[in-house]
Amino acid sequence: MKIFKNLIHGIYEVLSKVLLEGKYPDLALKFLFAENKKWGARDRKFVAEACYDIIRFKRYYQYLGDITGINGKDDIRDLTDICLLLTYEDYRHELKNGEQLLQSVQRRINRDIPFAVRESVPDWLDAYGRTQLGMRWEPVISALNKRAPLVIRANTLKITREKLNDLLNKEGFTAKSDPLASDSLILDENKNVNKTEFFKNGFFEIQDTSSQNVGIFLAPEPGMRVIDACAGGGGKSLHIATLMKNKGKLISMDVEQWKLDELKKRARRNGISIIESKVIEGSKTLKRLAGSADRVLLDVPCSGSGVFRRNPDAKWKLTPEQIEALIQTQEEILRSYSRMVKPGGELVYATCSIFPDENENQVKKFLSANNSFLLLEEKWFSPDKTGSDGFYMAKLKRIAESADK
Repeated sequence: MKIFKNLIHGIYEVLSKVLLEGKYPDLALKFLFAENKKWGARDRKFVAEACYDIIRFKRYYQYLGDITGINGKDDIRDLTDICLLLTYEDYRHELKNGEQLLQSVQRRINRDIPFAVRESVPDWLDAYGRTQLGMRWEPVISALNKRAPLVIRANTLKITREKLNDLLNKEGFTAKSDPLASDSLILDENKNVNKTEFFKNGFFEIQDTSSQNVGIFLAPEPGMRVIDACAGGGGKSLHIATLMKNKGKLISMDVEQWKLDELKKRARRNGISIIESKVIEGSKTLKRLAGSADRVLLDVPCSGSGVFRRNPDAKWKLTPEQIEALIQTQEEILRSYSRMVKPGGELVYATCSIFPDENENQVKKFLSANNSFLLLEEKWFSPDKTGSDGFYMAKLKRIAESADK
């Protein structure tokens, strides 16, 4: 493959924004592609995959190139050269010292490389993962270093999975049915499926298998009153409304108004009318909704460790202090927001984390301090076993009037 210099400079630009300025990769790539509208699908794919691979294996490539730190654009160029040299052997001809660099890299590859370096995680995260998961840490983090597939969910208010697959096939997309979610399709390639008329018409949403299973696990029914209390951009709210067949009432809540505004746009595209968005302004918002919901979903803020394969930059931004703060936030949300469940109703606590302290240990702590809830079921999605993002979910039933002992 001929690698053009303008594409290489595009990689430099994105990596500089992500690794030096702390920007998000998807936004940096979106900006780059908007400025280079003449680039074809193949060019965009090459740049995007190279950027994500370099971010994902940053520490490993640093080791292979003997790069002590990423402090400037020279380091970005060196990091890119290592990645492309390993991926495209002919790239050595594009470099002044290509043969010499390739030999140096190959010598280092043959050494006994520490696990945290080979799998490209910070030492503190490697130690924390081992403490949390024991022997499971290594296969889990290795799975999280693989490229994530593109997964979509058919909007069954408008179309079946089978019909959607037929339409996509006619447009040149190939996909297979997802065995872990009944309305889900896994695409063979990460193409711009969201540019199709089918997406614009609300026939599907991009949503990973594990995320789809949160809505399924909640088991909402038509006519119910449901609260999605940490709705964000609303991917799970849209799925819940679909499972409710757009009948009943779904209150989607968040602390950020702009996220709820985005949800409104998505709901219109999906043909959903039962969603009422509500900004959380404090304890008064929660008190007004106390004991009112048949189902409550708490998809709480978390480390995002279960989605490292989609957001590999998060490995380099996350800190131990942030995890401790998140655990405290999760505990407070579970304690306060659980009051919105009516007696006999059910609550689902969910995270996209792989760490027990954010998951089952958090639920155990809540139940030990609260005898008005009963644990019905727990479910784990481990990327090394399911091939999906890492998720945890627990279903609790409220059996008494008070949410506190």
